[in-house]
Order: sequence, then C-alpha cells, then structure tokens
Amino acid sequence: MPSLEERIRILEDRAAIQDLVAGYFLAADDDDYAALAQCFTRSARFEASGFEDADGRDGIVAVLKAARAGMGQTVHTPHHVHIRFDGPDAADGLVCAHLELGLGEATYFGAVRYIDRYEREDGEWRLAVRAMKVVHMAPWSGVEASLTSALNVRWPGAEPLPSDFPRRRDG
Repeated sequence: MPSLEERIRILEDRAAIQDLVAGYFLAADDDDYAALAQCFTRSARFEASGFEDADGRDGIVAVLKAARAGMGQTVHTPHHVHIRFDGPDAADGLVCAHLELGLGEATYFGAVRYIDRYEREDGEWRLAVRAMKVVHMAPWSGVEASLTSALNVRWPGAEPLPSDFPRRRDG
C-alpha cells in the first residue's frame, strides 16, 4: 500500500489536473490565449473531430484562436474527469463535457469527450495530448433529434457526420 505521503500527493495531483481541465475551459470561453497556452506542454498535440490538428503550444493556440475567431460567446461545461496515473509525472484522462457555441447566426449545443494525456512540465500539470471527440452537436433548432439521428454531428457548413461514439446495441 502506498504511504500516506504518496496518497496525499496523488490526491493533490488529481486536484491539480481537475483544475487544469477547468482552467482550459475558462480560458477558451474568455478568449484568454495566454492562459490557454499555459494549459499545454511545449510539445503538445491537439486533435479535434472536424477541425485542423495542431502541434506545439504555439501551434495549438493559433488553431484555437483561428477557430474561435468565427464564434460568438461559448460555454464549455465539464462534468467529470476520469484520471489514471501511470507514473508520478504522467496520467491519462477522459473528460466528459457539454458545449454551447455561438456559430454564425445560431447557437449550437453538443456533448464531447476529451481524451487527454497529462504530463508534469516545469512543476505544473499540463496537457500533452488533447483529442476532442464529438458525441453529438447540432444547432438548438436541431437538438431535438441530435441523439436519435445516425448523423448527429452537425457543424455549420459541413455535411452531417456520425458520432465518434455511436450507441452500441449489443444484445
């Protein structure tokens, strides 16, 4: 069994990663690109279904800034963070969240999962990899069918796509 000190460190690390996740969402919603940059390691990777991938802290911030340039107000709401440590300075995580996005003339609503890799860099937990996968996304006018349609990912100006997490109907 881990020592009391090791158990406390794990709890402190878990809280720091949860704060990192919340800080990422707040920085994105507030267009605080300096704070957003600090969420990522220098060599981080960002992937998002339906969007351009990016490498490196500066590259990620540039892609996110360009994507957000066409957005109105946004609300990112994390619900829970599943964290699995595989060493004192590395962990994997899954963040389940809902998004409300002002895109063009409409408000979009959806659910996403972020598949994350966290690493401690310069004494701080940061995102080394963030992959945003979409459960569903639709304009408010289409939310009524966004969980019942086989093509339930609907970004403006793009063809409808299936969810990255379609419901399995195994017996």
